[in-house]
Amino acid sequence: MVTARAAATFDPDGRSAAAARGFVRDALLGWGLPEVVDDAVVLVSELVTNAVVHAGTAAEVCCLREEETVRIEVTDHHPERGLPAFTDVPTTSSDHYADPDGEGGRGLLMCSALAERWGVEYAAGRKTVWFRLALPVPVAGTRYAVPATPGSDLPSGPGPVHVAVVQLDDDGRVLAWNPDAEALFQYAADTVLGRPWADLAVWPDAPARGLGLAETLRLARWEGGFAVRRADARTVEVYGVQVRVRDTEGVPSTLCLLVLEPDRAVLRAPARALPGERSDQAGPRLDLLAGPVATDDLDTLLQRTVERARDLLDADAAYLLLTTDDETEFEVRAATGLTTGYRRHARFPVESGNRYDSARLPSVHEDLTARPTGLPLLDGSGLRSLLTVPLKVEGRLIGSLGIATAAPGRYDNEDALRLQFAADRVALAIESTRLTELERLRRGSLSFLVEASDLLAGTLEHEQTLALMAQMAVPTLASWCAVYTKGDHGTVPGLAFVLHEDEDRIDPLRALLDKTAVPEAAPAHSVRFWPAPAETAAGGLTDSPELSGLLGETVVLPLTARNRVIGLLALGTPAGVRFRQEILELAEDLSRRAALALDNSRLYSERTATSQALQRSLLPPDLPEIPGVEVDVYYQAAGEGNEVGGDFYDLFTIREGTYGFAIGDVCGTGPEAASVTGLARHSLRLLAREGLDAAQVLSRLNAAILDEGSRSRFLTLLYGELTPRPDGSTELSLVCAGHPLPLRLRTDGQVDRAATPQPLLGVMDDLDLTAEQLVLAPGEVLLCVTDGVTERREGRRMLGDDGLAEVLTGCTGLTAGAVAMRVQRAVERFAPEPPSDDMAILTLRVPAQRTG
Repeated sequence: MVTARAAATFDPDGRSAAAARGFVRDALLGWGLPEVVDDAVVLVSELVTNAVVHAGTAAEVCCLREEETVRIEVTDHHPERGLPAFTDVPTTSSDHYADPDGEGGRGLLMCSALAERWGVEYAAGRKTVWFRLALPVPVAGTRYAVPATPGSDLPSGPGPVHVAVVQLDDDGRVLAWNPDAEALFQYAADTVLGRPWADLAVWPDAPARGLGLAETLRLARWEGGFAVRRADARTVEVYGVQVRVRDTEGVPSTLCLLVLEPDRAVLRAPARALPGERSDQAGPRLDLLAGPVATDDLDTLLQRTVERARDLLDADAAYLLLTTDDETEFEVRAATGLTTGYRRHARFPVESGNRYDSARLPSVHEDLTARPTGLPLLDGSGLRSLLTVPLKVEGRLIGSLGIATAAPGRYDNEDALRLQFAADRVALAIESTRLTELERLRRGSLSFLVEASDLLAGTLEHEQTLALMAQMAVPTLASWCAVYTKGDHGTVPGLAFVLHEDEDRIDPLRALLDKTAVPEAAPAHSVRFWPAPAETAAGGLTDSPELSGLLGETVVLPLTARNRVIGLLALGTPAGVRFRQEILELAEDLSRRAALALDNSRLYSERTATSQALQRSLLPPDLPEIPGVEVDVYYQAAGEGNEVGGDFYDLFTIREGTYGFAIGDVCGTGPEAASVTGLARHSLRLLAREGLDAAQVLSRLNAAILDEGSRSRFLTLLYGELTPRPDGSTELSLVCAGHPLPLRLRTDGQVDRAATPQPLLGVMDDLDLTAEQLVLAPGEVLLCVTDGVTERREGRRMLGDDGLAEVLTGCTGLTAGAVAMRVQRAVERFAPEPPSDDMAILTLRVPAQRTG
């Protein structure tokens, strides 16, 4: 006897086989027959392919549910093209065909292997291939929840029961109107198509019901009563079921099934009656949204939902899963009552591969010990009864809600339908809140990346860049972070920096990572899971076994810059915590920015170290000790990272008892000026030690500078030779070639110029330079500076020679070092801005003779 029937016709094109598979799967699952779905789908797919591809006609598929079997028929219209050829074999060997691998006979070959019975029937212009699949003997396990109505609850009346089918577009306007709708509403279809459903439906006020008509139409599923206006202006009560669907192009609409209120049992599942009792009223509806909903706190909403679902259905535990963006995995987002196996943010596939389990239909699992679900969340929990319902929004699966108890057989079909109704209402609130959370996370991610970029761009120090990388990752992305860096191509990355959110764990973590093999670097920007640290800790290879309890997931991201892997970024979570997908995506973005900043800092550090080494070679070595003369020097090169610029100084031994000193200024600053600085300083030493006097030394230096051609730069230079005398004074021979004149501070505080100006170097071939003689008495000071001192400016004000002389006047009695520092502070305080020019200060002081 046939107890249910479903039929559909499919056009002769390549998409029909897939459509037929979906039709058969939905029909059998709707009848609660998951046990035969797989075999039926395989057979129908082959037979429909034979019909639409080989026979070239439309295919009619009919599913018939019988008491102990399911019969499925596939009909096409060209039997002479659809019948396979059999070989000449005995009739008992019905499983042999002329071409077992050929497309024409594979469907029947599979029927003979999978079906309990099968056959081919012919009629005029038609051929039908049918097969029967036996239904297994029912056992305690899983079944899908479908509405069921006892026979005594069926409606009765003088006339036929009309089931109006109304389809509404996304704006709530009528798209389709069947004949029963015409009879029920007394409106012809052409008079209502395109009209707003709100013109026909008399919906109670939103505060009384909780949701308005527009909000209700957007629920995945809704069931309830309301009133409608008929064409005769009368208002009648109806009972309806609304389902949100999408067409093949993804356009959403709402399908409404409506009956008169007295006929509500056609659509409505009856309430569960207590043992020994009957009930004509539905059980109390579940409301998982008691109280106001915070639209920006998803975790609180989810936790409150599972706790309320557990309490309303008297369960021992409840959980809620949300799908990932691609809808291929579930992620555990909330749970209550689970003591084992529960890890927040744990993931597992939406399709478990269990033929008796589907996350897209409400399911009743009577006894998990008889038929496990394969859900890792419940492993070892001791729970036996499980009720699961999907969370859907506009036909799209967004999650799953489950409740469970330790007793078997606790839930039935009605419980599933009641929970599904509640889940349909809460799904929209969850999806809205989740979208709000995702938007907030995206904005937070953008802010985080912008801040990270700013911080990383703010430094070129290699060590500081490493520290910034780790500090941005911990604790925002992970509980700990390790950075591995590598040098040249082919070198193994080395552990460069380790950071843990608990400072006391940094040293044990570093010790653990030192004993763990460095992960391999991959050139692509991809996240790879790295179990080695946890394995090292679990294997007892570290002196800190307590660290193993703090190691959860660990991932490694390559640090790639300029198509080269320059290091690795390792991120880790504590035990029991998994990385969320959005965190991993954010970590990938951070790794790309950090890699470029790290490479820039590495290049900068290398070039700075090289530059500083070269610049230090241009500076004089330690100043010699001159008996009877105090010497002090202050030197500052303009420009970040420069140790030597256009200004320079030197003090060296010419011969025993005679010393040379120089202070000069090459035109310009930076490396170009520094190259002339090196030429001048080394030439001065060489020429002075050849026995030339001061004037001859500068003449020869002038020729050497001019020999540089286009690389030459003019140079101002104060050069002198000093010889301490037995009487405590010091004799000096000076040449001031275009340089700021040296100043002498006498013991009475008077300041005067100690030389006269002469031509600068590097401009003219023939110079007529004259050495000037000077004797410094005990207690007197000779101050030599570059124009970075005298030309210090603030607006139109300039320190100048007079300002410098005024500063020097107040230095009477100070040591050479104190005089240099007094002048340097005066220069810095003259203007608020830092000095923009090279600056050199050289002071010579003859100590005052002590009396008696």
